[in-house]
This record gives sequence, structure tokens and C-alpha cells, in this order.
Amino acid sequence: MTGSPTIKRRRLSAELIRLREQAGLTHDEVAKKLEWSRGRLTHMEQNKWVLPDIGNIRLLLDLYDVVDPTVREAIFDLARQSRERGWWAKYKDVFGGSLPGFEAEATQVRTVELVTVPGLLQTAAYATAIFQAGQVLDQTAVQRRVEARQARQAILDRGDPPQLWVVIDEAALRKMVGGAKVMAEQLDHLAYMATRPNITVQVLPDSTGAHAAMGSGFVILDFAGNLDPSIVYLETPTDNLFLERPEEVQAYTLIFNRVVAAALTVEESARYVIALADQTRKK
Repeated sequence: MTGSPTIKRRRLSAELIRLREQAGLTHDEVAKKLEWSRGRLTHMEQNKWVLPDIGNIRLLLDLYDVVDPTVREAIFDLARQSRERGWWAKYKDVFGGSLPGFEAEATQVRTVELVTVPGLLQTAAYATAIFQAGQVLDQTAVQRRVEARQARQAILDRGDPPQLWVVIDEAALRKMVGGAKVMAEQLDHLAYMATRPNITVQVLPDSTGAHAAMGSGFVILDFAGNLDPSIVYLETPTDNLFLERPEEVQAYTLIFNRVVAAALTVEESARYVIALADQTRKK
């Protein structure tokens, strides 16, 4: 497996920054020497490209005096891999950001969800009810979004699945999304998935009151090795935001840990979800 092209592009950007700094050059100096706009290099280093240009990368390596053929080929190979298309490319009309690309190579996904069951653990019927609730999508668009969400879940069934640790607010589990039948099936699915060795589910009870994540839910994605530092993903009704600065990731990690401490234990959460599923079935 070559890995996610999303991760490769991020790694390529970081490597170009390292090589420029190693060469002792500023953005302005590079732009002047190559007769580029300053924005072109910034675009590359901030990972805002979609298909990295091999020719431009070759010019940068020449300018940075990278002559070792092994190093040069490694950079070119990274650029070629970053130009590949992940499975999520065919759903570019659905996914507003790069979350699937990061999930594809994450070794651990930690999430706090306040309103709904996390997307990676949603049933098709539950997801359908959520997308229909907006009353702005036709049935074809709804179905396409459900298919895309289910495709994301494939990472949990692969041979080397990521560790998934979710904390779900009790209020999200009590909402009758799609009606009692759909919700009971969703709770059954959640209870089943929680039995997998790589999945941890905790419930944040209403009795907790105010807690560290009252503002909004979030996702922390961790990756293997030091080349790919952790990131935080935030989703709003109109945008998707990725936070990468170490202090930002540290802040959200602290929030996650505090929410985990306030939640029911894994065992208590399992009993709660199973009991709630039984109650919901009787409605």
C-alpha cells in the first residue's frame, strides 16, 4: 500500500520547507531566483496544491543544491505518489475537505461527537435520515452522500484498521433520528462495533453537566512516525477546518482527555447503549 496521496502531499510540503530552510533561503529569495510569484511557493509549502508539478519541484531541488540522486529520487517518488487519486476523488462533490484522505492513513482516530453518532459508525438508514433532515437534497444526492459515508467506513474493515476512540454525548443517542426502528438499529450497530478490539466507545452522560467540549465536537487524527504529525479536524455547516500547529493539537488533546475522564467507562457505556437500544425498540 503506497498510502494516502493526501498524506503524501502534506509530507512533500513539509520536506520542501525543510530543504529551503536547510539551504538558508527565504520565500522572497526563492521567488526572485526562479522568477516566480511569492504566492506560488507559499501555495506549495502550505499544501494547497492538488497535483504537484514535478518540473517545479526539480527547479527547487536544483536551487536548494540537492544533488544526492537518492534524495532527489525519493522526493520525486513522493511527488508522483501524491499525484495519485484516492478512492474519495470520485466523491469530490460530496466531501468538502480532505478528511477521508487523512483517515485513510491514520493509525488512531479520536473523536468527540455532541449531536450525532460519528460518521464512521453510522448505519445507512441513520445517515439517510440525517441527510434528509436538511430538506435541501433530492433523493439521488442523499443516496450519494450515504454511499460516500459508507465508503469511508471501509478503513475499519481493512487488515490494519486504525484505533478508533469515540466519546458520544448521551443527547446524541437519545435523538430519534429516523424514528425508533432506525435508531434502535443504530444503537445495536454501535454496541456491536464497540466489541471490536480497535474500537472504544464511551458515552458522556447528561448528568456530567458542563464539560470541556461544550463548544463543538472534533476529530484528532494521529499518524505513524514523526514525519506526519497529528491534526485536528473541525466541521461546521459551511466549512471544514484542519488545525496542525502543535499547540492547537495539544489543546484539543487535553480537551479530549478531560471529556474521556468525565464519560462513563467502556463497560458502563456498553451496558448503557444496549439498554437504550432495548428501550428504543419498545417505542
